[in-house]
Amino acid sequence: MPPRRKLSDLDRGRAIGWLQDGVAARQVAQRLAVAPSVIIRLKQRFHATGRVQERQRSGRPRVTTQREDRFIQRQAMQQRMATANNIRQRLQATTNTVVSGQTIRNRLHNFGLRARRPVPGTTLTANHRAARRAWCTQHVRWQRQQWAQVLFTDESRFCLEPADGRIRVWRRRGEHFAEGAVRERQRFGGGSVMVWGGISTRLRTPLYHVVGNLTGVRYQNKILQPLVVPALQAIGPRAILQDDNAPPHRSAAVNTFIQQTRVNTEDAVASQQPGPEPHRAHVGRALSSGTATSPSSCQSGSTAALAPAGVEWSSQSIHMQPDPLHAPTMC
Repeated sequence: MPPRRKLSDLDRGRAIGWLQDGVAARQVAQRLAVAPSVIIRLKQRFHATGRVQERQRSGRPRVTTQREDRFIQRQAMQQRMATANNIRQRLQATTNTVVSGQTIRNRLHNFGLRARRPVPGTTLTANHRAARRAWCTQHVRWQRQQWAQVLFTDESRFCLEPADGRIRVWRRRGEHFAEGAVRERQRFGGGSVMVWGGISTRLRTPLYHVVGNLTGVRYQNKILQPLVVPALQAIGPRAILQDDNAPPHRSAAVNTFIQQTRVNTEDAVASQQPGPEPHRAHVGRALSSGTATSPSSCQSGSTAALAPAGVEWSSQSIHMQPDPLHAPTMC
């Protein structure tokens, strides 16, 4: 941490007392955690004027008071999207103090507030917020061993050439179409790529490139059967699958696949839980041998034995829990 450049009136008096007692200026600076030059200038000022207070500085006086500065900070903290001109108008309407927009920005900079691009977020309804609160309340006391049993899965779409407008170009007036000032791009963003993946504290699944739209049949044949089930087996008999509850995850084909693999729903148990509770389904552990293998080995050899008609489920279960953000029982 860099040393301070200013001292309070009390520290100035203490410094002068130590200097008069014969303490070196460098040692005084170390005691007060300031630069030695601060103590040297204080000593020179005391010898010249006999006072420790700073001399009156020249320059334009501050237009706003400390109370008005706190008002500016409070307005920015209460409404983060407010512009400097909006805060300036509110200050003028409240205190009749006329300042410029740059003065508002300077005051906010002194408080460590600077204009930044906001992070995009998902629009949440009251049901979404209630569902997330109930989910957090239910899992607030989970230990690391319990979270290690969770396999988080999701699809992500990546734009190949996003036109976000953040790229700037230097040009003169009237050079809109000058060569070198035009950025070529394809129309409609240039396409995108969607991939699916899953992670846990123990493993991660291979990325699956979703070509076209992700349908329920494709989600069952290309993701659930060859990727998700082997990953859950590798985690253990009490593994938990956490998906985002997208429409393909709850399609008729996926539900049929779950029914054919002897899935036991617990709607009655979930309805008895206090507050909103997402739908759960318990899936038996595949492969009667019960040996846990890595997802890569399961893909090559044992995935053919995971067809719904040939699965032999044991009494131990694997939980399938959707994301409460899109839980159909609460939205």
